[in-house]
Parts: sequence; structure tokens; C-alpha cells
Amino acid sequence: MQIAIPAERTARETRVAATPETVKKLVTAGHKISVESGAGTHSAVLDAAYRDAGATITPDAASTYAGAELVLKVRSPSADEIGQIPEGAAVIALCDPYRNTLLADYAARKLNVFAMELVPRTTRAQSMDVLSSQANIAGYKAVLLATQFYPRFMPMLMTAAGTVKPARVLVMGAGVAGLQAIATAKRLGAVVEAFDVRPVAKEQVESLGGKFIEVPLSDEEKKQAETAGGYAREMSDDYKKRQLALVDKHARNADIVITTALIPGKPAPVLITAETVAGMKAGAVLVDLAVENGGNCPLSVLNEVVTTENGVKLVGYGNLAGLVAADASNLYARNLLSLLGLMLDKEKGFVINRDDDIIAASLITFGGEVLFGKAK
Repeated sequence: MQIAIPAERTARETRVAATPETVKKLVTAGHKISVESGAGTHSAVLDAAYRDAGATITPDAASTYAGAELVLKVRSPSADEIGQIPEGAAVIALCDPYRNTLLADYAARKLNVFAMELVPRTTRAQSMDVLSSQANIAGYKAVLLATQFYPRFMPMLMTAAGTVKPARVLVMGAGVAGLQAIATAKRLGAVVEAFDVRPVAKEQVESLGGKFIEVPLSDEEKKQAETAGGYAREMSDDYKKRQLALVDKHARNADIVITTALIPGKPAPVLITAETVAGMKAGAVLVDLAVENGGNCPLSVLNEVVTTENGVKLVGYGNLAGLVAADASNLYARNLLSLLGLMLDKEKGFVINRDDDIIAASLITFGGEVLFGKAK
């Protein structure tokens, strides 16, 4: 089949949906690949590398999409791109389905669109779990960003001029991003504390050398804290009050705070209030990984670094995985290739089996119909 790899048009998006490694595997399987010139430049992949892998390099988006039966992207098609994609083609991308206003337009074009972030977190789907692969990178990069703005050392240093105390790091949310942030901060010599609403996270935090701080939970709250898919769930108002009081205490003592909490389909929960920021140390840094979903701190501003009156820096850069574009693209492309393995059949060609639980969960438009949000 004809597969198109266009350059990404979304601002600040540096990743690409295919690498020479995955292109070569698709070409070997008998598929034709068109890659838009310059698509991999920000990920340290030049056109020549794609050409050597067997792809055809095209000069612009229109020629890349021409005749495409399948489109692989990082971000979902914009309004300007929809009309360039052949009617009835399949598209696989990160589609932000809860906030995407173009689903009806995809359906009108009869595009069969898969949202990578809806791939279920099951054992069978681990190799396709793009949220985990990209969150892992974001957690790592968050710590490095914090060190860029933090005006002191991370590790303890004993010098002739005296001893330098290690930085105190507080990580909010111990999912994939949070656990990587904990591990990275520990490797840099910081003292690390971590918070998560899920009691099961305690063992994971402590295994990485962090100290787990927790709000005491009732038996009912323990059941409520985590979804079947392993995500944190929104908690009760009473729990949130207890949580804010505990977080306020630890954040005021921290040198660096990294927040990672997200709830699928809802705005990011507020974990660090303006009042807490006002009580933090001068020189402290807060990196808000949830800023694209509203932020875990209401003072965070997307793609900006805000310095408060009391000298706290709030780092609100979005798409941190894109700041490590080469590895982020490699992992994302492999995730895509794994998902494609469920649909590419040597004898039957490209087959969308809607009885497959992974395909059914990630397919958001099909045959002119919007599937996302409908009861299954």
C-alpha cells in the first residue's frame, strides 16, 4: 500500500512519525513510502537516510499525500490538511480526541482515524503505548529543564569553601513521567519526595530511592484512586482539601517541584495553588508537565517561563518529548509500527478488524462516522 509521512505543521512539533528503521521494515514488507522533504530534520534524520531506507522523497505535502492509503503523523491533521488527504484513507496520529474539534470533518472526508493516545494500557498493547514512551522522555527532560533554571547545584558537594546541601525535589504524580523524573533527579544527587493519589505507587517510588508522601485514604478512597487502565482518577472534594494542605507543606520546603498529574478527558487537577507558590523559596523552580491541559498550577503559562514576585520560576514548556526529538521519534515510530502489525496482512492487505480490542479503542472515525464518545 501507499503510505505517506508528511512534515508536521503544528507549532513547536519537532518529532516525525517514521524513522529510517521503520521505513525500511515497511518497504521490506512491500509497501511504498512517501516522505516529505525535511520531515525528519528536527529529529536528526536527513532526507538521504529515508531515501537509503527505500522511501521516495517528495517536495511538498500535496505530493506526499497523493495516492496515499495510509497517513502516519505525530499530530492529527489540521483543517488545512484534511482536504489534501485522499478520501477514505486511514490516518494514525496523536489526535487529542477529547479536545479535537475536527472529528466531524475527518468523518465527512471518510477518513479512518486512529488516536494513538487511546490505545489501551494492557499487556498486549505495551509495545504500542505511545503515552508511556513519550511520558518517559518528558519526565527525564523536566528534570534537566529544572537544572537549567535552578541557581544551585543538585547534588551535595563538600568543598574547601564549605558544604553545599543537595537540592530537594518534589515530584507530583508517580506515573511514567513522574517515575522517570524521580530516577533522573536521584541520579543527579537530589533528595527526592513524590506524591500520588494511588497507594500502589508507593512501592515504585521507594524502589527508585524516593520518599513517598501520601494523604491517608479511607477504604472507599483507595478503590476510587485508580482506573482499570492504571490512570489516576479524580478524587472527592474532601480528599482534595487534605491533599492541598499536605502538598503545600512539602512544596514550601522544596527547591524543585515537578508536576505530572493528568486525568484523561478532563482539565489537569490543580496541585500547586497560587498561595503555595507565594510561600515557596526564592530561586525555587516548578516545571508543569500538565500545562497543555490547563496546568497543575494556575500560574503556569504555556510555552513561557514565569518568574513570580517572590522569585519562583514556573516553567510551562509544552511537548517536552519534542525537546528530545530524535529518541522521541524513534520510540513513537516503533509504537506506530507495532499498531500497524495488527492491520497489515500479507494476503489481505490493510484490514481494520473492529472486533480487536486495541483497534476498537483507538479508532475514532470510520466510514464517514464519528465513533469517539459513542457507547461501545
